[in-house]
Amino acid sequence: MKLPTPLYVINEGLAFLLELAALTVLAWWGWESAEAWAPRLLLAVAAPAAAAVLWGLFAAPKARVRIPVAGVLAVKALVFGAAAAALYALGRHDGAIAFAVVALVNTGLATVDRRARAAA
Repeated sequence: MKLPTPLYVINEGLAFLLELAALTVLAWWGWESAEAWAPRLLLAVAAPAAAAVLWGLFAAPKARVRIPVAGVLAVKALVFGAAAAALYALGRHDGAIAFAVVALVNTGLATVDRRARAAA
């Protein structure tokens, strides 16, 4: 199923916002996960940096390493799942569920659309 152009543009924009939100939430979780400032800073930088490196290597549109779609989806599930878990750990239970659902629907639509465009 190929998405109509307006929905395609909205879905791609939403995907970008979800990626930014995931990095932000991971940084927030890192900062809140420790009491001393050094571990806080380390976690606040390392958690989103690890997610960004993983994403850039395997899941980005111009990823350095090409892997099958199942691998890309696994990386996306790991990053978005970590962000949802981080929100949950921060006490934002409803936000965690909403984030996970939106990320799942967005990724599902994008995957179906990309397959349809590749086959066309």
